[in-house]
Amino acid sequence: MASLRGSVVTNGTLHNPKTQHSKWQSTDCVKNGIAKEAQQNRKPRFFDKPIFDSYPEPPLYVLVFTYMAYVIGTLFGYLRDFMRSLGIEKCNAAVEREEQKDFVPLYQDFENFYKRNLYMRVRDLWNQTVCSAPGPYFDMMEKVSDDRNWTFRHTGRVIKNVVNMGSYNYLGLAVKYDESMKSVKDTLEKYGVGVASTRHEMGTLDKHKELEDLMAKFLNVEAVMTFGMGFATNSMNIPILVGKGCLILSDEFNHTSIILGARLSGATIRPFKHNNVQSLEKLLRESIINGQPRTGRAWKKILIVVEGIYSMEGSIVNLPQIVALKKKYKAYLYIDEAHSIGATGSNCQGVRDLFGLAPEDVDVYMGTFTKSFAASGGYIAGKKELVDYVRIHSHSAAYGTSMSPVVAAQIIRSLRLITGEDGNLGGRQRIQQLTKNIKYFRQRLTEMGFIIYGDDYSPIIPVLLYMPAKISVFGRYLLKKKIGVVLVGFPATSLAEGRARFCLSSAHTRETLDEVLEVVDKLGDMLNVKYFPCKKSGRPALYNEKSFDNEASFDEVNMQPEA
Repeated sequence: MASLRGSVVTNGTLHNPKTQHSKWQSTDCVKNGIAKEAQQNRKPRFFDKPIFDSYPEPPLYVLVFTYMAYVIGTLFGYLRDFMRSLGIEKCNAAVEREEQKDFVPLYQDFENFYKRNLYMRVRDLWNQTVCSAPGPYFDMMEKVSDDRNWTFRHTGRVIKNVVNMGSYNYLGLAVKYDESMKSVKDTLEKYGVGVASTRHEMGTLDKHKELEDLMAKFLNVEAVMTFGMGFATNSMNIPILVGKGCLILSDEFNHTSIILGARLSGATIRPFKHNNVQSLEKLLRESIINGQPRTGRAWKKILIVVEGIYSMEGSIVNLPQIVALKKKYKAYLYIDEAHSIGATGSNCQGVRDLFGLAPEDVDVYMGTFTKSFAASGGYIAGKKELVDYVRIHSHSAAYGTSMSPVVAAQIIRSLRLITGEDGNLGGRQRIQQLTKNIKYFRQRLTEMGFIIYGDDYSPIIPVLLYMPAKISVFGRYLLKKKIGVVLVGFPATSLAEGRARFCLSSAHTRETLDEVLEVVDKLGDMLNVKYFPCKKSGRPALYNEKSFDNEASFDEVNMQPEA
């Protein structure tokens, strides 16, 4: 992973700390990733420890064995395909019909090789059926396979009280019905469930307008437009902002919805290294100097696309330095705050709030209501001129059904809770509890010896497991212990970086986290996946609440060892 501690942007200029003292000397520079003006005026919730750290690497033998495992799995896959072609083993994958054997294949055999021979071995770890609200505990329907994970059937048994460490319920608002949801119930009785039209036709309700006005006030922007689907908010709106003759500079770990939208736009796409401002500035310089391919003409516009929190890495975008580069090279900045809105910042306003930057520092805000707001849909926010343009040209607004009024009412309820209307301080208390849970969980995992990615303000905590066999055992063992966690591997990550992804919530209690940590600690010893160089022997004693309120003590424990 790229380290962002090797440089700093000062008034748009990249400086190398190797030529300076150990502490930043410039009076105008960005300190710890935060502009001095922001530190003085906006008081961001940061301390002396930078959040942009390089990640520890595993021993070399771990990577060697990981690649060897995939090579062996591939060889056995070819052997099994050969046996299937001879009829020795039955193939349950989709195949061409006999009468279409002379047609161009509809199902590409080689493209499905990984899914057929490797993914199918661990398919039981995904696509679980949940039959309750996604709170800190949920109920899950038991499933079994009679044909080696090709198909599944439910046994009828329900696994009760599974610890939920996989849902994006960051603020704990995704719960069963209670009295605080009365406004949602009233909306259901008045409007029904569906709108049955698009925003351009008969699908704009007063509830949509109320939500957009409230969201604009929450984000401190001029205007907001909401959409019924978060994925489509990216994939259907990026093509209206850029097109042929434009350049998109995209973080290499951006979400699939961003990648799809960028491809649909017809613009030239150039990825830069994850969260690496040196790589981004190099691309900006080269693009401006060389212009468009073949013609050499200047680009019509350059759009930098990043995420607030990256869902697979748990890392927070290096926003202050990217804003500095954007201003220096006169580019536009598009930020996807799907995971960060509501879950970061003292006011739950996302990474801009976390760093104390001005709302106008970002040109296009995008976010979803599917995580912290416990609903569905997404939004585009920014200047009124931008949002008015989106209202007219958005493919999602023209062809997609409008957001359900019941969903809009749930988002309004969540927003009012977060902003503390009517004297309710629930939102601030929830974000404080979430931050405590994140720091506690990360510190304990680090003490145990696990390699973890992400930042101290990100509710997503990936634990690196690397080897595919250990990933599958890790997931099955946790599920046996009634702990639900998301497992991630290739192609969602690089081939050698398979991981378990824990998602923290403010609804998790210290007792719940300790229960999970105890099981994970024992499992880490059993699988020998504690690769961190500062691994401590034994299981550390549980800490009390007071010790984790001390920021200095946390920073000391979480420091990276010197090379």
